[in-house]
Amino acid sequence: MNFDSFLEKVKEHHSLQLPFVMYRHPGEKLVKGQLQPNNIIEYISDFQEKGFVFAPFNSQKRAIVFSYASAEAISVEQESFKVNLKKREYKKEQQEQDRYENLINKTIDTIKASGLEKVVISRKKEIELKTEPFLYFKRLLELYPEAMVYCWYHPLVGMWIGATPETLVKTEGRRLKTMALAGTQVFNNTKEVSWKEKEKEEQAIVTRAIVDGLSQITEVSNLQVGEPHTIRAGNVLHLKTNVSATYEADGLKKIIKKLHPTPAVCGLPYEIAYDYILTKENYDRSYYTGYLGELNFQHTKNRNPRRRNIENSAYQSVSKQTNLYVNLRCMQVSDNRLEVYVGGGITKDSQPKSEWEETQRKAETMQQVL
Repeated sequence: MNFDSFLEKVKEHHSLQLPFVMYRHPGEKLVKGQLQPNNIIEYISDFQEKGFVFAPFNSQKRAIVFSYASAEAISVEQESFKVNLKKREYKKEQQEQDRYENLINKTIDTIKASGLEKVVISRKKEIELKTEPFLYFKRLLELYPEAMVYCWYHPLVGMWIGATPETLVKTEGRRLKTMALAGTQVFNNTKEVSWKEKEKEEQAIVTRAIVDGLSQITEVSNLQVGEPHTIRAGNVLHLKTNVSATYEADGLKKIIKKLHPTPAVCGLPYEIAYDYILTKENYDRSYYTGYLGELNFQHTKNRNPRRRNIENSAYQSVSKQTNLYVNLRCMQVSDNRLEVYVGGGITKDSQPKSEWEETQRKAETMQQVL
């Protein structure tokens, strides 16, 4: 099967109004797909399920799972192709800009007068046009090789497409990895940049929250925290800190519940920021800033082929892996409209106009493929 055949198979499945997901992990070339045989919605119960998970921001709502056992699994190597980017003209968003900046001003006042340290304020940008989701997916694969690129569809929920740079949690065997991602600035052909104290502190807040949260779980041990470093995510840069640990298998549900939503998409203290978002943002984030990915997939790894003992080198090890990502840089797609979701972390030192401009830059990740 070549890549075009892969896409045609998914398109045919889509034409039958049946659920599917196709995706590629960061830094990889293998594009995977799961084609579901019916439109029943299955939900996660204890995180022992095996399948592709799609979860909303609202942690009180259930996560959808496409069961691996019932799906037709397909895969193909990604093929390179030329992406012709054209600058699109979008209608003036002055009313939306005013609304967003007013909310930022109110949020800054609340932070200064309360126990809030940081809260993430988001918005959605609506674009009317005849959509081409499969073309958008191809373009995202080519433009963002270091992102988790996906296209997810369920006829009773809708279609979502994204290219996210942020890992929620990765596990293999008894090892887990996660990350603290915060701070944003424009990418200008180099990752050798200076970060302001506001951005450094914002990133440090996220790191501390993740480490403190994992420390409270008895099934987690041997926590290790890396140094902050700069990464690129499309046309912007972020500060990232890697966090790793060991855990007991029955602790996965607790880990995911503790990490989601992360401070990078919610804020701190968690309870105050979470309630503030639900009451003040004035729209439903839906699956934006939720999480998605593989839950409890079997991964086969060949032993070192350079070993002299042929029997040992041919031996394969099988491990259980979970690879979940925060649903950033995403859009919801219908036949004649797109809804692009973006946001930013607000602290007492935030500037409303700068925060608006940051969301505009983040929106370009999706808008480039239109």
